[in-house]
Amino acid sequence: MPKYLRFLLFVVFILIYLPAPAQKRSNPLAGKVICLDAGHGGTAEIDKYRAGLSGEREEWINLRVALLLKEMLEEKGARVLMTRTADDNVLLADRAQMAVDNEADIFLSIHHNATADPGANFPIIYFHGNASENTASVTLSRQVALALSEHLYKGSTPVSLASDHVIFATAGTKVLRDTYGIPGVIAEASFFTNPEEEKRLKKRGYNRREARAYVIALEAFFSKPEQPVLPKNSLVSLPPFKAFQEAERMNETARLWRRDFLRAQALMAHKDSASLHQAFELFTRSARSFPDSYVAAQCHKNRAIILEMLGKKEEAKQEALRSKEHFVRVSEK
Repeated sequence: MPKYLRFLLFVVFILIYLPAPAQKRSNPLAGKVICLDAGHGGTAEIDKYRAGLSGEREEWINLRVALLLKEMLEEKGARVLMTRTADDNVLLADRAQMAVDNEADIFLSIHHNATADPGANFPIIYFHGNASENTASVTLSRQVALALSEHLYKGSTPVSLASDHVIFATAGTKVLRDTYGIPGVIAEASFFTNPEEEKRLKKRGYNRREARAYVIALEAFFSKPEQPVLPKNSLVSLPPFKAFQEAERMNETARLWRRDFLRAQALMAHKDSASLHQAFELFTRSARSFPDSYVAAQCHKNRAIILEMLGKKEEAKQEALRSKEHFVRVSEK
């Protein structure tokens, strides 16, 4: 056989039978349409509270992370839509409409959090509505939570996965409400009101770590079987539990969220009627003060237990259902 023919056969064998190099293999992000929403923007003169102690504003951090993430996702073959690329005030309706009009596969809204307690710092991921109806977004929430925990935190830092109804009790958040049907989350990666975290958030390298965590989360999400999003309130309907929102979270009552919880736990152990009623009020105040925290999840569970102990069985069932539908564990076990 001529040498040139042997060479051609060798090339054909390589192309057909040997695996492609790792960088060439199909990536789960390739071809996906991802809408990145850098939260807030252009409102520095209006919402003064949205800044850390040294003046770093949330909307600046959000945009830095989103722009870095855009580059990373495009390198993976994704098509990325940006709701804003500068410090602009973009209407919430327009942000959501961009995702809907472009038939996005994912809506990811990037945020960083604030509360009255400067010691608080942990990730909070929101999905819209009820967990049993929005399985796709809950699955995405879990992947985001796992990735952020691994790349930004050390040890056993708590994580909160919560419905957006815990903060906006009657309707949830505009961007997740108007994109419902698309797997979507609002990710509050950390708290800029924590002084040490604010310092880290100013650094581009730290922003890059956060962006990388989102890439890993999205790759994991798209590697799993597709999950459903059912019509809202088709399985569950709950009355609103109104809580502190945005600037209200910066007041002195909100600062006591953890102390109220611990005092309530101690009172609950006494089991007499007076102690149970007082514990119930403290659990309620803690849940209102920091409605999306991992402590709020336990507050609602304890409220259900106290209502049961006080003989209020229907109210107890409702509160237990709220705890199940509006707060989910990072682990599915």
